[in-house]
Amino acid sequence: MIAHTSAVALNHLLRQNSWALLRLAPFSGMTAKFEIAPFSMAYTIQQDGSLRHAGASSQADAVCKIPLSLLPRLALHDDAAHNEIHSEGDPGLLSEIFFLSRNLRWDAAEDLSGMTGDIAAERIVGTAQNVQQGLREASINLSKAASEYLTEELPVLAKPRQISSFLQQVDILRDDLARLELRIGRLLAANKP
Repeated sequence: MIAHTSAVALNHLLRQNSWALLRLAPFSGMTAKFEIAPFSMAYTIQQDGSLRHAGASSQADAVCKIPLSLLPRLALHDDAAHNEIHSEGDPGLLSEIFFLSRNLRWDAAEDLSGMTGDIAAERIVGTAQNVQQGLREASINLSKAASEYLTEELPVLAKPRQISSFLQQVDILRDDLARLELRIGRLLAANKP
């Protein structure tokens, strides 16, 4: 049920980005499997580039194992999250999957316009984007404030310049100790009968 519903949603997204259908069409007949614990979904690429739910017994040409915790980061198009996906199989198909996952965009305004009209849909989407941007900026500001508090007001964390100074002092102490060992070695050698 989930795989069929997700195939419908993915095909809708692919049709909104018609260029993506053209990119997938050369992989017609190939199957990609996505394992997102506890779910496993497989899709076979059709001649027009659209997807069809493939049965559980289908042989996958490419497999992507995605930890559930990565989904929010992938949805926000965090490039670093793609590096945490374990993938195996046909390199060309995997390359295309990763390209599409980075570049497909959902046109929410287009979907909303059927219910609310074009102007209202654009305003709703614009407001949602502004709220999202505000939340992102607030989280950045909060993390900066917490960092400053923990380094300045309640010095639980060391400042970068303090760490650098400490490392320099350790290097100086190491060099002084090496010179002292050499000097002691020379004194012992000179005092041997």
